Amino acid sequence: MLATARTMRLTSLTQWRVTSSSFSARSLCSAPQSATDFRVCVVGSGPAGFYTTDRLLKAYGHHISVDLLDRLPTPFGLVRSGVAPDHPDTKNVINQFMAVAADHRCNFLGNVTVGKDVSLATLQQLYHAVILAYGAEGNKQLQIPGQKLAGVLSAREFVWWYNGHPEYANLQLDLSRVQSVAICGLGNVAVDCARILLQLPERLASTDIAEHALRQLRNSSVTEVHLIGRRGPVQAAFTPKELREMLSMAGVSLHIAPEVMKVTPVDEAEMKATRMKRRVYDILSKAAQKPVDRKSAGTSATPAFFEESKGGKGFWCWSCCWA
Repeated sequence: MLATARTMRLTSLTQWRVTSSSFSARSLCSAPQSATDFRVCVVGSGPAGFYTTDRLLKAYGHHISVDLLDRLPTPFGLVRSGVAPDHPDTKNVINQFMAVAADHRCNFLGNVTVGKDVSLATLQQLYHAVILAYGAEGNKQLQIPGQKLAGVLSAREFVWWYNGHPEYANLQLDLSRVQSVAICGLGNVAVDCARILLQLPERLASTDIAEHALRQLRNSSVTEVHLIGRRGPVQAAFTPKELREMLSMAGVSLHIAPEVMKVTPVDEAEMKATRMKRRVYDILSKAAQKPVDRKSAGTSATPAFFEESKGGKGFWCWSCCWA
């Protein structure tokens, strides 16, 4: 079965499913190799794996064959499981990867875990070169009290959950019982997580978000989301585009205490050296100057936050505090 899958021309995702039970080192050796001078195995079928394969095919022409291995049954890695579902343009790179996969010199082997189904040593014996192009799938622990409590997730787990990653489809997450969410980080992934939590479910329904995630978001009770970082707005890593997208969401406005926006000479130097940092700061400053009704803001001491109103009532949505 595997030998057949290995030699066929990959033109659709339905052709790319291979069960790990059918995988063996002997199967790899059984494919025709008479016209191949150089055999390469690329472990990982995400962007790194496909870009590497593309360059190899262009560099060696008809003198090479490349096998792409992945532990999942489907390819594309973070393009499939990491990009937010409401950002379809970012996923257009899949079209380029499909063209690479359709090349007769490229073969995709899914459901194959290196170290379990086949050893690295075996792959080294079977190929002229083995390229490890898989990403880091572990979670970076903050080493703080409470990080292992129930309800504490890594951004990777949450993103994989709403993107339908098979290993997190059954993640125990009940948003109907959650009112406040804290997100540690000031990058685009943090903004993605916040936006998905705040976005109207009907707008997400037209995306490729996982059905189980959409059901949870329809019943979500989240009214407050805090975005927490170590430093100030000048050092925030999210891009102007992501920030503008958040600010353009219906009913969302930005509130920042004046002391949070104060800059130091070091901050000024950073903004002078990096145009994007200046743009992000200017966007935050402009948005923070818009008048807001603070009557329903409660007693939180959070220095900066987004607030949304639903049905004319004050509704806290996103809070950012830079500590």
